[in-house]
Amino acid sequence: MLIETKGLKKVFKSRGKEVEAVRGVDLAVKEGEVFGLLGPNGAGKTTTMRMLSTLIEPTEGEATVCGHDLARDAAGVRRDIGYVGQAGGTWGEVTAREELVMQGRLYGMSKKRAQARAADVLESFQLSEYADRNVKTYSGGQKRRLDIALGIMHEPKLLFLDEPTTGLDPQSRAHMWDEVRALRDRGTAIFLTTHYLDEADALCDRLAIIDHGEIVAEGTPLALKKEVAGDVVAVGVTDRAAEARDLFDAKDFVREVEAGEPDPATGVAVLRLYVDDGAAALPELLRTLDGASISPASIELHRPSLDDVFLKQTGRSLREEK
Repeated sequence: MLIETKGLKKVFKSRGKEVEAVRGVDLAVKEGEVFGLLGPNGAGKTTTMRMLSTLIEPTEGEATVCGHDLARDAAGVRRDIGYVGQAGGTWGEVTAREELVMQGRLYGMSKKRAQARAADVLESFQLSEYADRNVKTYSGGQKRRLDIALGIMHEPKLLFLDEPTTGLDPQSRAHMWDEVRALRDRGTAIFLTTHYLDEADALCDRLAIIDHGEIVAEGTPLALKKEVAGDVVAVGVTDRAAEARDLFDAKDFVREVEAGEPDPATGVAVLRLYVDDGAAALPELLRTLDGASISPASIELHRPSLDDVFLKQTGRSLREEK
């Protein structure tokens, strides 16, 4: 395992009070995989990553990263990892080539080796065309690619990516996904944080969902979605929601009903019904509402998503938390 943690905690003091940002996280990350930490803003994702990358010290717990004890050998951890924060680390007044060579030199490379490695990395990230322009002239997507290039300049075993696509346009975001997959294919393990459901689903071999500093689910995206078996039918009603829920609960083919709070703007409350066959269930559900003279404001059928996993574990939608 490249990462193993047991009971990792972080407590911050704020205005005389203690705030538990991370509450006893246990994780295991394998070599050569993309592991994602998915959760809403403020859930503890970045704090967990900053502890594992030695930027802040855990309050409690233990961890090994790339075979190094986090508490006893922080320098060993730093030698074997790359870290790309949300804000990035590029300097606008120099060129990408100069930044990359400097990064290589900081990790002990000879000038010749650093120059050769920089040329390889620039080509891999499709930055060769802009390599000798000042970074301040780059687009947001180009700067983000350079951030990651800097993170892998010294060929780390493990790369930490904190919210790698936040603020990028759709095209740059898609390109970043390609870069992450290419790094994994070349053998680099990646630990990334994200609050984007589609990003976690598309990129991660395995992931953990974190909420209020605690891991609430862990596994492959497919396995997590299979835990929410069957289909999900979301029925929106503007009134008599409790009555509609009781009617649905009485149906043998409805395994579970979860009721959300009414939307303050529209007054629509959404009932989420877990059924084995949504297409077959829809006509019967509509007949049930019609028989009780309840008019649905909306009705949707979809396969379980990671948002359904989050909702089932926490009672809230991750989309709403964003």
